[in-house]
Amino acid sequence: MARMHTRKRGKSGSKPPLREGKPSWVSMDNNEIEQLIIKLKKEGMTKSRIGMILRDQYGIPKVKEITGHRVSKILETKNINDSIPEDLVSLMKKAVNLNKHLISNPKDLKNKRGLQLIEAKIKRLADYYKRNSKLPSNWFYSIETAELLVK
Repeated sequence: MARMHTRKRGKSGSKPPLREGKPSWVSMDNNEIEQLIIKLKKEGMTKSRIGMILRDQYGIPKVKEITGHRVSKILETKNINDSIPEDLVSLMKKAVNLNKHLISNPKDLKNKRGLQLIEAKIKRLADYYKRNSKLPSNWFYSIETAELLVK
């Protein structure tokens, strides 16, 4: 949106990081952090959940500042990858829950439209992941397969 008293746009954009390297309060080294990430992943945590646990419980603000790699890169090097990306799984969970709601409430037209929008988002995201070879080329979305994957 344009600014009120000028013809220019806003000031949003990328900002340089506040600090470079490891913060002074983090006492763990790279190997300890990597082992902790692997342990949390084996417990069934998602990548975003691992980042939140590291931030809240261990005081690690950003894994990349300390180790030089993101959580996903660390898990890739250890061959602990998800078969389906996390954002796609969360959208499929949302679609499955909405589909259950629509089975019991068939006249809820607003949520029927919401389900259509979610499914369109899933298909666009799946096409992107197929292009970047994070999903197999023969993978396709249907509500039945989503129900099986979510459970």
